[in-house]
Amino acid sequence: PTMSIAWLISREWGIKLMRKAERFSRGKEIKGLVNDERYIPSTHGGPDIRVRIYKPENASADQPLPILLYIHGGGYVLGCPELFGMLIERFIKARPCIVVAPDYRKAHDAPFPAGFDDCYDTLLWARDHAAELGARSDKFMIGGHSAGGGMTAALTWKARDTKDVDVAFQMPIYPMIDDRHQTESGQHMLAPLWGTPNNKLAWSLYLKGRQATDGSVPDYAAPARNQDYTDFPPTITFVGDLEPFRDETIAYADALKGAGVPVKFELFTGCFHGFDGMKSAISTRALDFTFDSFAEYYDTYL
Repeated sequence: PTMSIAWLISREWGIKLMRKAERFSRGKEIKGLVNDERYIPSTHGGPDIRVRIYKPENASADQPLPILLYIHGGGYVLGCPELFGMLIERFIKARPCIVVAPDYRKAHDAPFPAGFDDCYDTLLWARDHAAELGARSDKFMIGGHSAGGGMTAALTWKARDTKDVDVAFQMPIYPMIDDRHQTESGQHMLAPLWGTPNNKLAWSLYLKGRQATDGSVPDYAAPARNQDYTDFPPTITFVGDLEPFRDETIAYADALKGAGVPVKFELFTGCFHGFDGMKSAISTRALDFTFDSFAEYYDTYL
């Protein structure tokens, strides 16, 4: 089944078909949590941004909780927050927080910077409406998987530059951050679910009209192109060794460490993209790494 999905989303018509199927997930709630939905204004001329908000049922306005901006995955071309409900629920159970998750524009309809702008607008909206949400406004967490991890790295990069938001720590999990396909793992990876053909198509859609090998891709579009990791926040990430993002994730973690940034990183042997969504012992290990690391950083930096 994973190979069939990989084949399907390596074609533009397949992406369109899967996006139509996503409508059945929209609006799905997570039992045991307070579920909310808002439409917030774009500051970049786009349509209102649909945002899902989740919080513990026993959350008290007298004890503001930190916000986790969670960015869903899907290669910048697929997905919605509801598809990642299991992960959102586990973050909140690991440590009490308010998850704000934007349903950002996808590259097939609006390439970079549309989705990125939607996510950054959501971050600033959460900062400005923290009191209304029952949240802290001083420190934020940003996290996401795959393209959501790439968007996490990009948002953190911009927040570092602008100082608009104080990011306590970031979690770009097996992030999609390098459009160049020059690494060993990025050139010929044909593992299940997400391989080089899918990756090349997704990047061509996300950077439509902007992709180049001469470094002219704009800042924040492909975070692996960043050359300065000074003052980045502590970081949690992991990756499998059988996926195209392996080498770029390792290089990203090494660059952060080289800048003196605390990093928790794990390489999982024999694992393809999205393996932590499968039922297996090693998937459980990866999920435990994610949420144990999240709890540790939450306790340390919040």
